[in-house]
Parts: sequence; C-alpha cells; structure tokens
Amino acid sequence: MSIPTNGLAEGLTAGTYSRDMTTDRLPTGPDPEAIKRTILETWPETDLAEAMGAMFFSLDPDKHFPNFATIVTTDEHDVGAPSDLTRPGLFRLNIGVGRQTFERLVGSIGEPDYAAVDTVFPHPVYARQLWISIINPSDETFRDTVVPLLTEAHDRLAAARTRHDAGDATS
Repeated sequence: MSIPTNGLAEGLTAGTYSRDMTTDRLPTGPDPEAIKRTILETWPETDLAEAMGAMFFSLDPDKHFPNFATIVTTDEHDVGAPSDLTRPGLFRLNIGVGRQTFERLVGSIGEPDYAAVDTVFPHPVYARQLWISIINPSDETFRDTVVPLLTEAHDRLAAARTRHDAGDATS
C-alpha cells in the first residue's frame, strides 16, 4: 500500500538524535540572585527573609509577612511538586497581584501547566489569594511583564500598610 504524499515528503530524511540534542534549553534571563538584586535596588525598603530554598520579599522587617513576591527553588511545599523544580536550573517567581490583573493574565486558564517555563500561570497553591507564578522568565518577559507585576505587587502592599498604619494612628 502506498501513501500519497503530494510531493511533500520528497527529499526528506529522518534520523535518530540523542536526547541531548533535543533537550529544551532554558530561556536566557535573570537568575534568582539577579531578581533579588533588582527588587532590593528598586524598593530599598524591602525586607528579605531567606529560608528553606526560598526568598520572601515583604515590607515588614519584624514579621517578614505579608509578602509581595517570593522565589522558590524547590517544590517541597507544593503538594505533588506541580512545577517540577527538580529539573536542573529552575526556579519559580511568585507574585501577589490584584484581582483585575490576575483575571486578565490567568483567569481564563482552565488547566494550567504549572511546569511551563517563561509562562505566567496561576500559583499552584495560592491562586485563590491572587498569586501568579512564572518559572525562569526570559530577559524580555522579565522586563516587559514581570517588572510591572512586581511594581503592582509592591505598591499594593505598600498602600495596604499605609492604610493600616493610618488606622492605627487614629485608634
């Protein structure tokens, strides 16, 4: 039995390649230390707590909470290891955003791929608290998408702290 090719397969060859040749390459982008430096240089009042393979960015040097962003290098606190951060060189940046931003970016994602690289998705555990995540953002994604999201997250938390402090002053 012959399969008609309409000339599309003529001249094509096939070969077997080693797994190393087909392995997806990570996007070139900032590593966790570069992201940490960016956050601390952009918002010098940021409090950084580091523990359990993670960085927690808050505005409260006493409680280290709430956070506006975190960077994790392990799935150990996510049931089922949805981001598969055991893959070499991977980390996940998590950012707390407002409802409108959350809905615009990830609200319509029915079944997120929590292991996708350089893709914004709902946080695998804290999506209900309006957290989004990205694994290893590329330089372009970091500049064009992540930095504005970090700005929103920082500014939202700073405004909430200002409101809270103002409420304490009038009590």
